Amino acid sequence: MSADRGTDRGAGMGAGAGWGPVRSLWQAAVAEWGKLWSVRSTWWCLAGAAALMVLAAVTLGGASATDALRAAREPGAPPAAPVVAGEPVVSATIFAQFALVALAMLTVTAEYATGSVRVTLQAVPVRGVMLAAKALVLAPVMFAAGVLSGAVAVAAVYALLSADVFGGLVVAPPGEVARDLLGVGVFFALVAVLTLGAGAALRSAAGTLTVVFLLLMGLPLMLLMTGSQVAVELSLRMPMFAGLAFMGSADNLTGGPIPYPAVEGLAWLVAWTAAALAAGHAVLRRRDA
Repeated sequence: MSADRGTDRGAGMGAGAGWGPVRSLWQAAVAEWGKLWSVRSTWWCLAGAAALMVLAAVTLGGASATDALRAAREPGAPPAAPVVAGEPVVSATIFAQFALVALAMLTVTAEYATGSVRVTLQAVPVRGVMLAAKALVLAPVMFAAGVLSGAVAVAAVYALLSADVFGGLVVAPPGEVARDLLGVGVFFALVAVLTLGAGAALRSAAGTLTVVFLLLMGLPLMLLMTGSQVAVELSLRMPMFAGLAFMGSADNLTGGPIPYPAVEGLAWLVAWTAAALAAGHAVLRRRDA
């Protein structure tokens, strides 16, 4: 009987031990959540992202409606097609993403700048757990930021294009708008986690911002401008264009829809994000704080 109790106790201890990593991850995530919302930069970056999203979306939406009205005035031209309110919002992500990139970068580089990363690593000595906790906090926050700021931008685009000067040239089908907003949320979440991985690898705010900017916009545009077929194909599979493909953008810097399906765009974006996280984890394991 005592042997049975000992076996049960051992089994219970084994089961409890099995939850150890999960408990550590949860505790680390709670700590990261508190750190994220305890600094003003979080609120400023989120506000900046929302402002950029609205400003870029209404600008792009107004330009699309103006072009459509101008084309409709040509002799024999068909009536102007309405602008779907979610489309300018999707295109606006290429500008708004950098406010959230700054926030994601600061979650790791600020700790290295102040030296507080030593306290973090003493509390969470397993580097992978620390990085995973930051990612688990960042991803849902960025997803929510994308959906909410996108919703505000859709409302702003709809209100603007409903004005007489644009002839009410706008529609907002609920299903399409919902898909667009969810796509924006997923895109922002993955870009933020990609930035986190880059920040963990580079540990410098300036270095991380430079590399992420080149990866998201600088390098894709340079490759696109070469006109080389190989360079263009490579450019279209980098994070920014992969994200636009996933979100179904037809109004982007390529002059038309990205020439591969949304699921492939998501796969490329996830692959880039995983590569950045793997690089960050590798550096964290090899170098001390």
